[in-house]
Amino acid sequence: MTIKIESLDNSKIKSLVKLRESSRERKEQGLFLIEGHREISLAQKGGMEIANLIYSPEYIKKELAIDEEKIIEVSKKVFAKISYRENPDGFLAIAKSQEKKLEDIKLSETPLLVVLEAVEKPGNLGAILRTADAAGLDAVIINDLKTDIYNPNVIRASQGTIFTVSVILSSTDETIKFFNEKGIKILATTPDTEKDYTEVDYKEGCAVIMGAEDKGLSVKWLKAAKEKVKITMRGKIDSLNVSVSAAVILFEAVRQRNK
Repeated sequence: MTIKIESLDNSKIKSLVKLRESSRERKEQGLFLIEGHREISLAQKGGMEIANLIYSPEYIKKELAIDEEKIIEVSKKVFAKISYRENPDGFLAIAKSQEKKLEDIKLSETPLLVVLEAVEKPGNLGAILRTADAAGLDAVIINDLKTDIYNPNVIRASQGTIFTVSVILSSTDETIKFFNEKGIKILATTPDTEKDYTEVDYKEGCAVIMGAEDKGLSVKWLKAAKEKVKITMRGKIDSLNVSVSAAVILFEAVRQRNK
């Protein structure tokens, strides 16, 4: 039987607002929010466990298959309170968090991965996940996490691809060890090199290491790298946004592999 909620003061609604706004709340409850028909559909395909589906019939334009026992119907004003979108489509899911480890990665014959070290902005992380999906990466590995991967802005910026890409949380030492054991070439991105990213062979298994825009990569990664690469700048600035840089380099790898 579908539960119906019309009051803004309902305890369930207050709890959802906390999940939307608080990283600590998401961590303590082991839950997070997914808004949008497409994003929820991708989460289902990616094997995420949906605890509840909240919907407002005044918004929805298409159906979403889910167990009736998990459905909560809310009024338009209640949905507007819990939504974090300007133009909601009437669907919001409560999902259970998952944490994957390096051993969970299913490597292809010639792996292509990206490592993000200390990336802070949710929008950048989400955009890189979207690129990772489009490029068909084996995994996105995050070292020294500075933002909650289930931040609503990460999910929104990723267009739901956070659920279609293997996202791994790992330490730098563990990641370097994993790459060395698997024979994966480490390519560090840094402006302090003469080698342009187009001068590298990406056709063998490799991992592209990206650092935070303000600090760049740690000494550990720079020492572990087999090659260091940069995107040559032709204007006045010395770097691109990290999500743009990731897209440029990863699709060079795709181009070489397709060729």
